[in-house]
Amino acid sequence: MRQSTSSEPTGPLEWAVLLRLLPYLWPAGEKGPKLRIFIAALCLAGSIAAGAGVPFLLKYAVDALDGTSQTLMVAVAFVIAYGAARVLQQGLAQARDAVFSAVGQRAARNVGRRVFQRLHELSYRFHTERRTGALHQVIDRGAKAIDFLLRMALFNVLPTIGQALIFCGILVIEYNVWFAVATLATVVGYIGFTFIVTEWRIGIRREMNKRDEQANGSAIDSLLNFETVRYFANEDYEVDRFDGRLARYEKAAVRSQVSLAFLNTGQGFIVALGLVIVMAMAADGVVNGNMTIGDFVLVNAFLIQLYMPLNLLGMVYREVKQSLADMEKMFSLIDRDVEVEDAPNAPALCFDGGNLRFEDVHFGYDVRRAVLAGISFEVPAGRTVAVVGSSGGGKSTLTRLLFRFFDVGAGRISIDGQDIRSVTQKSLRRHLGVVPQDVVLFNDTLEHNIRYGDLSADDAALNRAIDQAQLRALIGNLPDGLKTMVGERGLKLSGGEKQRVAIARMMLKDPGIMIFDEATSALDTATEREIQRALRDVSKGRTTLMIAHRLSTVVEADEIIVLDGGRIAERGNHASLLAQNGLYTAMWQRQQAEREEEAATTPETVATAAAE
Repeated sequence: MRQSTSSEPTGPLEWAVLLRLLPYLWPAGEKGPKLRIFIAALCLAGSIAAGAGVPFLLKYAVDALDGTSQTLMVAVAFVIAYGAARVLQQGLAQARDAVFSAVGQRAARNVGRRVFQRLHELSYRFHTERRTGALHQVIDRGAKAIDFLLRMALFNVLPTIGQALIFCGILVIEYNVWFAVATLATVVGYIGFTFIVTEWRIGIRREMNKRDEQANGSAIDSLLNFETVRYFANEDYEVDRFDGRLARYEKAAVRSQVSLAFLNTGQGFIVALGLVIVMAMAADGVVNGNMTIGDFVLVNAFLIQLYMPLNLLGMVYREVKQSLADMEKMFSLIDRDVEVEDAPNAPALCFDGGNLRFEDVHFGYDVRRAVLAGISFEVPAGRTVAVVGSSGGGKSTLTRLLFRFFDVGAGRISIDGQDIRSVTQKSLRRHLGVVPQDVVLFNDTLEHNIRYGDLSADDAALNRAIDQAQLRALIGNLPDGLKTMVGERGLKLSGGEKQRVAIARMMLKDPGIMIFDEATSALDTATEREIQRALRDVSKGRTTLMIAHRLSTVVEADEIIVLDGGRIAERGNHASLLAQNGLYTAMWQRQQAEREEEAATTPETVATAAAE
């Protein structure tokens, strides 16, 4: 995996980035983009040719003005031709942009699609370590960089170079070599000064962009966690921290503006000096009779036409380098290693009942700390096994390993005798359904979030899942029913409501193996009982793995696994575990006492006691 150590690519890396873009501009097997590029190139050449003819028409119009009506008509004809040539030059330039725009936008779209696809391929670890705002900024800047690079590099830099060479050749042919030398020296001096100063400014711009990213990342992080900010009354702290980063950005932005003023002043001086030298030579030629007034105007028109696009060169050079850096950052996402990949030519999972086995499974998120140490158990097809234990014991890790968010460090997990690492991840996940403890919903309608379990499901299946998850009453109380927007990450719903949506989504998927990871942890006792009955109904005949903290939710499981310190401490059904009088018994007694205490403090109980 290639890592970028700075925000600006240098040397061969610039060409490497451009080569990465080439297949998207010139896609194999597609004639449309190639034809558009060819037509755009013809329009570009025609625009440059028309631009080269414009000063000559102006010269002929000036030379024709000798005071007679006949020469006046000739001059008018040349003026009309001059106007037509300028329109032709501009029209061909616009046609070039219009024809090529589809190629550029298609390339940006395909690159963006590939990056987005890669992000979904990257590991669970990558997504837990990333910063959402910074990642979005990399993708957004990369897409804009492609558009800028194609528009400015192809349609500003290349035409300017072409014009400079053509104009110098014309000056040599029509007049003498010194005109070309002076013009070329001015262009080279201008470009050299621009590149040197711009390289210096890039460091300032880099610092400014860094401060901008820090300020934006801080703002997005704070707003995404606004509840936590309010819980701890830290609004002033967040505002001050954001303002501090804006202050650092302000300082860098001022330095950038001052350096830009120096660049523009130096460029203006070089252009003015070149104009004075060349125009003085032309004036001398007019005085000596070697040149006409029209030639004087032609040389001036040539220089102005050449220097105008040069005024953008500093900006173009800086932005092109920044665009290459932004594209490199975006391409680096594509180049990141995928931690969990399908085996070469992996077949689809052959599901046959769903016999699930964990065989001597070892795993740790960090090599220095084991989370699971030799876990072995079986969930026979159609049966229910529960895994319980204290927080941090590795219960939820079993779910992540089963879905192959991570691969086991040692041992294996199999379904119907097939190691899940040997089959495709998509086919594996099609047969798995989960109701997680931390339910995150899309910022979309309630219906969309439920249908996400099976996007092809009909209304009858949707309504059945809604009823099974006890969601009908909630939908009836919402002003827009199923069309209600749930907010970012489902923040408009309570924890219990979000879990019921997750249950409905999983039921709509209708998987062969169900995983309930603290599926009722956010529900009140009455709703929990209703949901538990629904879960028992839908899990009949299906392989079910229950990850639970509340032991009351697993008493009917065929087997209960008690995890402690990443190992299986006890196992058996509810009755046999109570008889062992071990960890499970202690957990059960503690939770029963908590439930009794909670029941004793409910409003109904307190009111009854007061009446007595």
